[in-house]
Amino acid sequence: MLDRRSPHEDLVDHLVRSTPLQRGEAARVVLDVLAYFDETTEDYVRRRHRELQSQGLRNEAIFERIGQELPHRAVRPPELSARQLRRLVYG
Repeated sequence: MLDRRSPHEDLVDHLVRSTPLQRGEAARVVLDVLAYFDETTEDYVRRRHRELQSQGLRNEAIFERIGQELPHRAVRPPELSARQLRRLVYG
């Protein structure tokens, strides 16, 4: 018999038991967290650049902040210079 449960159903079950989340909400939280950790360094840099730029920050401050944030990601990427960060955003 084929098990049709998601590979993360145990985590969804745990969230339903331990939080006020309903099953659908817990499943969305799990998917959001998995997507967050699936984000590549390049995608993260581009996304953060857009977010910080929309807050009115200038590139010098943006690339400095992104450079400070990267070592704190779940999987630490290699250290990137401001020039390398610019290249990720602008090609």
